[in-house]
This record gives sequence, C-alpha cells and structure tokens, in this order.
Amino acid sequence: MSARCQVTGAVPGFGHSISHSHRRTKRRFDPNIQHKRYWAPSLGRHVRLTLSAKGIKTVDRRGIDAVVRDLLARGEKL
Repeated sequence: MSARCQVTGAVPGFGHSISHSHRRTKRRFDPNIQHKRYWAPSLGRHVRLTLSAKGIKTVDRRGIDAVVRDLLARGEKL
C-alpha cells in the first residue's frame, strides 16, 4: 500500500531525526492515511478511498459526488 492520499495527493516527506547530541539520521514523515468507505449516490455503489485526514475533511466539505467526479476525471481507479 502506498502512503498517498487520492484526494489531496499527500505523499511522505523525508528529513532527519536529530538526537540530543545533534547526530542526524534519515527518517520519513508519513501522512495520516486512512481507508474510508463512502456511499456515492451518483455511482449507486460504495467507493473505498485511501485518504489523509485532510482528504477526509475535504470530502466532508465538498461532498462525495464532487470528489468522485474529480477523481474519475483524473483517471483514478475507484
């Protein structure tokens, strides 16, 4: 499973963990990815999306039909 949000496109960021002695080691900042199932009235079925927390808020704000329409226009698989 890739750590990528289907709505916002959020992907992992990379950086360093810095210890008390200031030694730097590589680390990865993963987005808060959730699997969420929505009923899409326009499709007449449930869709399962891989979303970040911000993506869930976007779906709540815009509505699932508008988000699904944009995903299909982009060629995303639902």
